[in-house]
Amino acid sequence: MSLQQSVSPGLQDIRQAIRNNYLADEYEVIHQLIEQAQLSDETRKAISARAADLVRDVRDNAKPTIMEKFLAEYGLTTKEGVALMCLAEALLRVPDNLTIQDLIEDKITSGNWGAHVGKAKSGLINSATLALLMTSNLLKDSERQSVGDTLRKMVKRLGEPVVRTAAGQAMKEMGRQFVLGRTIEEAQDRGKSQEEQGYTYSYDMLGEAARTDADAERYFNAYSDAIDSISKRCEGDVRTNPGISVKLSALLARYEYGQKERVMTELVPRALTLAKKAAAANMGFNIDAEEQDRLDLSLDVIEAILSDEELKGWDGFGVVVQAFAKRASQTLDWLYALSEKFDRRIMVRLVKGAYWDAEIKRAQVMGLDGFPVFTRKACSDVSYLACARQLLGMTDRIYPQFATHNAHSVSAVLELAKDLGRDKFEFQRLHGMGESLHDQVLEDSKVPCRIYAPVGAHKDLLAYLVRRLLENGANSSFVNQIVDTSITPEEIAKDPIDVVMQLGHDISSKAIVPPAKIFGDQRRNSKGWDITDPVTVAEIDAGRNRYKSHQWQGGPVLAVESTSDEVVEVRNPADPEDLVGHITYTSEADIHAAMDAARDGFSQWSAVPAEQRAEMIRKVGDLYEENVHELFALTTREAGKSLLDAVAEIREAVDFAMYYANEGIRYKDDGQARGVMCCISPWNFPLAIFTGQILANLAAGNAVLAKPAEQTSLLAVRAVELMHQAGIPKAAVQLLPGTGATVGSALTSDARVTGVCFTGSTATAQRINKAMAENMAPDAPLVAETGGLNAMIVDSTALPEQVVRDVLASSFQSAGQRCSALRMLYVQEDIAENLLEMLYGAMEELGIGDPWLLSTDVGPVIDENARKKIADHCDKFEQQGKLLKKMSVPEKGRFVSPAVLKVSGIEEMEEEIFGPVLHVATFAAKDIDKVIDAVNAKGYGLTFGIHSRVDRRIEHISSRIKVGNTYVNRNQIGAIVGSQPFGGEGLSGTGPKAGGPQYVRRFIKGEMVEKAAPADAKSVTANKVQKLIDQLAKVDAPVAEGRQQALKPYFGDLPAPLDVGYEEMPGPTGEQNHLSCHARGVVLCLGPDAESAIEQAGTALSQGNKVVVIAPGVEKLLADAIKAGLPVAAVDGLLEPDALLQLNGYEAVTSVAEKPLLKQYRQALAKRDGALLPIITEHKLDQRYVIERHLCIDTTAAGGNASLIASAE
Repeated sequence: MSLQQSVSPGLQDIRQAIRNNYLADEYEVIHQLIEQAQLSDETRKAISARAADLVRDVRDNAKPTIMEKFLAEYGLTTKEGVALMCLAEALLRVPDNLTIQDLIEDKITSGNWGAHVGKAKSGLINSATLALLMTSNLLKDSERQSVGDTLRKMVKRLGEPVVRTAAGQAMKEMGRQFVLGRTIEEAQDRGKSQEEQGYTYSYDMLGEAARTDADAERYFNAYSDAIDSISKRCEGDVRTNPGISVKLSALLARYEYGQKERVMTELVPRALTLAKKAAAANMGFNIDAEEQDRLDLSLDVIEAILSDEELKGWDGFGVVVQAFAKRASQTLDWLYALSEKFDRRIMVRLVKGAYWDAEIKRAQVMGLDGFPVFTRKACSDVSYLACARQLLGMTDRIYPQFATHNAHSVSAVLELAKDLGRDKFEFQRLHGMGESLHDQVLEDSKVPCRIYAPVGAHKDLLAYLVRRLLENGANSSFVNQIVDTSITPEEIAKDPIDVVMQLGHDISSKAIVPPAKIFGDQRRNSKGWDITDPVTVAEIDAGRNRYKSHQWQGGPVLAVESTSDEVVEVRNPADPEDLVGHITYTSEADIHAAMDAARDGFSQWSAVPAEQRAEMIRKVGDLYEENVHELFALTTREAGKSLLDAVAEIREAVDFAMYYANEGIRYKDDGQARGVMCCISPWNFPLAIFTGQILANLAAGNAVLAKPAEQTSLLAVRAVELMHQAGIPKAAVQLLPGTGATVGSALTSDARVTGVCFTGSTATAQRINKAMAENMAPDAPLVAETGGLNAMIVDSTALPEQVVRDVLASSFQSAGQRCSALRMLYVQEDIAENLLEMLYGAMEELGIGDPWLLSTDVGPVIDENARKKIADHCDKFEQQGKLLKKMSVPEKGRFVSPAVLKVSGIEEMEEEIFGPVLHVATFAAKDIDKVIDAVNAKGYGLTFGIHSRVDRRIEHISSRIKVGNTYVNRNQIGAIVGSQPFGGEGLSGTGPKAGGPQYVRRFIKGEMVEKAAPADAKSVTANKVQKLIDQLAKVDAPVAEGRQQALKPYFGDLPAPLDVGYEEMPGPTGEQNHLSCHARGVVLCLGPDAESAIEQAGTALSQGNKVVVIAPGVEKLLADAIKAGLPVAAVDGLLEPDALLQLNGYEAVTSVAEKPLLKQYRQALAKRDGALLPIITEHKLDQRYVIERHLCIDTTAAGGNASLIASAE
């Protein structure tokens, strides 16, 4: 057996340790590191003393760069700087003048200059946090105090073109400051003067990860050319030669754990070609660090490259290790063992680490057990110290490269290495930063220093720049402190071990919320599974493989014996040969028996105290997590979902359990449970929506009859079994699988049912509404969440890489089978060509196939009907020459190609195509309002996406668009319970939002009155009322502030307006989640008596609506209110029920009439086409008079999260 294949046990063991420590306990890791470093008090004192001296010397001799001066002046808190930075960066990309003008207007004249970053409402401004370098080019020092006014005056005085030129100039200045050259030749020329002083260089090609194969090809060629160019200057020792840094994520668009096979077969050969080229020139070749979830993959790639025999004898292969990661020390051990195994000498660059804020956000979003990085800067500093000590003991195999701008770290290295030769290690710094510190060190210690220098066009600068400024603008950063003479040298040079020791056991930062607690102490976050983590994946695979060929048997789950006998096969949509099991459909006899049992179940369950009900509901969530492997397998095999989607599915179901349990307690005194509720759920979220509907009703005290989707009934069987296992009585929740035609119609037209909760198509919701109006009590609630024609607007300031990432997820994840999925993309014409090119390239990278495999991105559609409908739609477009992109898909299984189709706009779309199909149109910047109007005119209102860097544009669009969930600079799928309550308006649903604060209340019956209609009341016709509705169009509703006072003289005490401001919802860092309420519009208040009608009008008006009041005697009673200019119209009499069919321009009806009249009103409403309009019978309940909308903004979209970085100090 050759050496190549022998596995040294050491390597395997260390590798396992690295994997096990992914989310290790911060306290334990740090204390192990302190012990491992074994620094005596004497050494530690010597380091701090040396560091303080160094700070003094640097201050005495410093020639701070423009950047350092600027950071000292502004720190991280100037909104102006950020605004100008965003401006300058976008000016490099934005092609059209109209948008450029909007951008300048937006960034320069936004009135609250000087406000602090964290408080700014704008996601962009919070995130770029780039301070005001530009002002030094634009203003004299004396004017700096009132930057905003000066800028405003300047724009007025000089006009936009001049500001544009100045901004461009400033960006070039920044570019020169931070980028050594636009090409590798220019960079090498500019670097000569530093080389004469004794510095060497490592060149880094600017640009982020590849999104398409064309990107990867371009990066590969850039690296290859750079190596050729640098090699001309290489002679002699690899340590004194210049080198190059390579990002693995630039060499393959899918550099991620789930695509490991492609990484090893496509990326490794590319990287190896480059490494061999570098080796031939005897230059350094450094693999840059990436995010923590790619570490394991990187180690595989590193081992594959280093093991190549052709690289023997070359000492220039290098790896970057990030000290802020909890696994840094084990990673060094592994690299040492690897170089021993292959008998190589390698280089290791030790850095603190980048993208810290992104690591924190990711762990929170994914619900992990902890963080892969330290939450405090002092802990990262201790780790750096311990790793430095470790590396200095490995110099027989490793050439350490200490990359730091921190005097304490530099001094520690010099102190610990005082007995080592000066050729055994080097320092490194970033081009444009830490110059005075390293000039001093080079002069004093003669330890070589290498400059890490970015090379590339200024337009690629943003991501790199924001990173550098975020890290160095933080008040705790050395770059910032060295120029701030109010901080003593001793303070700057203090020992991080002392800082950590003083913290005691409470070592984790209080400001960084652990993932389990992002919703506060009252509700735990659902457990997450990180499917980029080999340990987690191995556990999941071991667990779900037991169910890979299992066959489930299910049927009605009732409180009585079932007599049903119609058995149906269930097959895997990805592989029709895979028999998943059998389901028995519910017979009519069983439906009746279940109904009787449910009424007893209701009396039993509604008597259980809310707290006890909540405990059992939470237990359902716990049991889902305990049985997760079976649920993963079943979700994939029955519903065709990928593991990524299966994880999200189970987490959402658990979130519903935790959230609704608390809501049931919160509303326990607001009324009575309603009775027996029917829940009808869809196949596209067979566990999440199914569970949410049922648990919300159980939390309210109702009994439930649940009809799952035919396609996914086995999952429903397992879910209901687990609900019973959690202690919920069998009669409180029963499952009735079967078709819509039998089970669905029987349940929705049974007078004993007290309400329906439904998710599905708009047409089915309308049918259910008609059946309910005929058969049920007229106040039986229908809560329906239906489809959408969801759009996204992308303007020319958007970052194309982010847009492509978010469009891929929004359109093609779950094979496009989400109500929230993106169907209609509007791209500003100025950027459309390049953006769509990138989108098509990224689509080519998608894995389409068996959803059981980690490498699959797009699985099958649910059944043959769905497949045919989607394929026919695409064929029609293809025949018209309007198919822009499609791909090949597996023959076997229900697969359809992700497709992009060309349309002129949303008006061309007749219905929602429920699959991986994206329609694209372009628009001119001046026509944004026309696009919004077109989307609103369709009448749907579920989700909407905006990608823009112009805050005012974002505000303008989001305030005009009529949808339930708007997402800014992120994807538009995957709403999180209690953080992003989900549900639409218009044709998209009735509200209230699922996972929101009004949902459970809808299933409770509050205080109700019934009034008889006066016998002598004259009937009022449609014509008369239509005129009044039309008149109201001219009257404005009073604004929320001061509304209660304005209404009080006429209506007495009223509820406070819910439509004022917004509620900040909890969630992960780097995201704003705002829930707001909005008036419904015109409400018809139908009495039937004057007193009730006026109460109805008062409550409706209190929430910002306009009212037409129809009841005997109201004209006189409301005369003063009308005279006062309030949005009120009144007519004496009773409205004829059929008038509701003819009238238009109203959004809701309220009445407390007796059941027979109420029923006629409900039936008339049910006959209308279009949106389902509510009949409000709890006439004093404020919630019923508003609709909810949610706005989610990714505040890290411009590259970072300043407020978070500041909190790690």
